[in-house]
Amino acid sequence: MAMRRFFECKVGQYMTPNPKTVGADITLHELYALFSTFDFNAFPVMDSGRIVGFVTMFDFLKAFGFTTTQMMPNYDALMSLKVESVMSKAVIHLEDTAPLTRALQLMAETKARSFPVVDAAGRLSGILSRKDILRALDESTAADKVAASA
Repeated sequence: MAMRRFFECKVGQYMTPNPKTVGADITLHELYALFSTFDFNAFPVMDSGRIVGFVTMFDFLKAFGFTTTQMMPNYDALMSLKVESVMSKAVIHLEDTAPLTRALQLMAETKARSFPVVDAAGRLSGILSRKDILRALDESTAADKVAASA
C-alpha cells in the first residue's frame, strides 16, 4: 500500500519547471561558471526554442580526459571549447504526462541523473532529477502511512 500513490504520480507533478538552459555556443568556461553558481547536474541546450542537446557535468569532465595523443590537455584551450562539442545530441527526454515509474526505469537503464521534460507540443517545460523522484517516493509513502494510521 505504501507505494500505491507513487504509481499514480506523473513527471509533470514533480519536475522542476522552467529549467535554466544554455546555448550550444557558450564556452566550457561559461558552463563551468553555471555549474558553480547553480546546484545543477545538467542543462538542456537550446537553439531557437528547441532542444538540440543536453550537457551534463560528466560531459564537461570528459573533455579533460587524457588520451594517447594528448597526455597533458591544455586547460585554457579546453575551457574555450563550445558546449556543442561536448553535449549529448541524442537527448532522452520525458513527457510531462509520463508516469514517474517510467522515469525511474529510464534512470536505472541509462544511469542518467536527470532528463529534460517536454509538453505535448514538444516544448521544454521542465527537468526531472533523481532528487525529484526521491521527493515523490517520500511524499507518496508518507501520505500512505498517515492514511493507514487514521
